[in-house]
Amino acid sequence: MTAASVLYDAPGPRARVRYRIYTVIAIAAVAAVLWFVYRGLADKGQFTEAKWKPFTESQVWSTYLLPGLRGTLEAAALSIVLALVLGMLFGILRMSDHRAIRWFAAVVVEVSRAIPVLVLMIFLYYLFAKQNAFPSDQLALAAVVTALTVYNGSVIAEIVRSGIRALPKGQTEAAVALGMRKTQVMVSILLPQAITAMMPALISQMVVALKDSALGYQITYLEIVRSGTQLGAAQQNPIPSLIVIAIIMIIINYTLTVLATRVEKWLRTRKRGSRAVVAAGTITAPPGMDAMVSDVSLQKPPN
Repeated sequence: MTAASVLYDAPGPRARVRYRIYTVIAIAAVAAVLWFVYRGLADKGQFTEAKWKPFTESQVWSTYLLPGLRGTLEAAALSIVLALVLGMLFGILRMSDHRAIRWFAAVVVEVSRAIPVLVLMIFLYYLFAKQNAFPSDQLALAAVVTALTVYNGSVIAEIVRSGIRALPKGQTEAAVALGMRKTQVMVSILLPQAITAMMPALISQMVVALKDSALGYQITYLEIVRSGTQLGAAQQNPIPSLIVIAIIMIIINYTLTVLATRVEKWLRTRKRGSRAVVAAGTITAPPGMDAMVSDVSLQKPPN
């Protein structure tokens, strides 16, 4: 009996027939919905050549799409980097030996996770404007980056904490027994292993930060969704513009996922390689050592 059969009951002939029927019905339903949407848009003339022709002009891309794409990538890159730093910091603080520090970090993380990102963006935008904290042309960017950093940083903090807690306690105990300080244990032993295990969750959060940057549309931040709506209003083709924007976002998110997945595989491969090298170094004896050990073992102890 294989592990798969233990965890999952293999369907019988009747069950397989039912699954195939359900699959056919589901595919037919999805196809019908897609056809209904397509016919509705086609009847409105959304797929005519005139609606899609502007996307073949370089001026349209340089005026609308590329500036919006640059704004999206800028906000996402800044917020992801800052959120990683903030998340690592508060994730470690939540495991502090001092109760006051643990409580402070827990309150900050839980409150930050509870506030909707859009509400936080609007609040920070008006707060920065009232306090003159940033130049007028940087207010929207500052509010978007700060809101995304606070929210995603709090989520990453929980990811970091759960990833470190999932590691075997014996590693920490062995490191402390060797005389390593807690900071050395965290930086040299726990974090490198936890980051590899946390990589899928971190990838998902990066994609979330990239998509949430579109919420900056509500505070006049020029990102790709806002530029797409402006293009649709200017060219009288809102549906094709939004379709193109959606395709661009899907490509960006897919590229980010593939890149991060390859980084994760590389980290795991390097980790296994380092273990193999250490194991080989501990098992292989220097030349002549076997003969020396055998000579010593054959010698009789003195009377």
